[in-house]
Amino acid sequence: MDSEPSRRVLDPDRDGAALKALTHPLRIELLGLLRQHGPATASELAARTGESSASTSYHLRVLAKYAFVAEADHRDSRERRWKSVHTVTSWSNEAMHRAPGGRAALSALRRRQLEHLERSLARHEADLESGRLDSAWQEPAGLGDTLPRLTPESLTELWEAVEAKAAELAARDEGDPRAEQVVVFTAGLPLAPEPPGPAASPAASTRPAPGGPSAASAPDADADAEGSAP
Repeated sequence: MDSEPSRRVLDPDRDGAALKALTHPLRIELLGLLRQHGPATASELAARTGESSASTSYHLRVLAKYAFVAEADHRDSRERRWKSVHTVTSWSNEAMHRAPGGRAALSALRRRQLEHLERSLARHEADLESGRLDSAWQEPAGLGDTLPRLTPESLTELWEAVEAKAAELAARDEGDPRAEQVVVFTAGLPLAPEPPGPAASPAASTRPAPGGPSAASAPDADADAEGSAP
């Protein structure tokens, strides 16, 4: 955005307070709205979130304190508009696990991402039902999960491939009037074998219908030992 870099990588040792600020559910929602829809005032964001203008204004100032948002160009002198400084905020999962309080912060951020998934699913279904989305989106849209057996190196490669392909397709579709904003959720969560016993049950894998995606259903995460916020 503007001359700022598109990605901000947080160091849990140096940026602990910033990470803690980002775990607040309303703050991460406000940041996501600014990234999705562009600059907005506290009043406009209040209307979108159902919060008071005083509340959104306060939390925007907190986000600004930690350089997640900044003032945008104003349409007139009576309003204060805000923009996201970066398009992606990411961190090292390994560093988060080492830092004091890092695991709790990482868990909170992931819970916020799951909430983002739920909101996105509800909006997608409502947009299709109301006709705001063309019916051509019904077939390719969806959620899916698979259970491949991978090494840590292969999971890293998978993350990199997904990110690179998404960037390639977005560049190809730029300017196409049929293109819509697509919320892509990805996850790679290794699971240890369950201990044998009566409570253990065989793992199941669900896949969408042919033509749909075959991706794990979790929000915006980054490759190998990194996570990211919406």
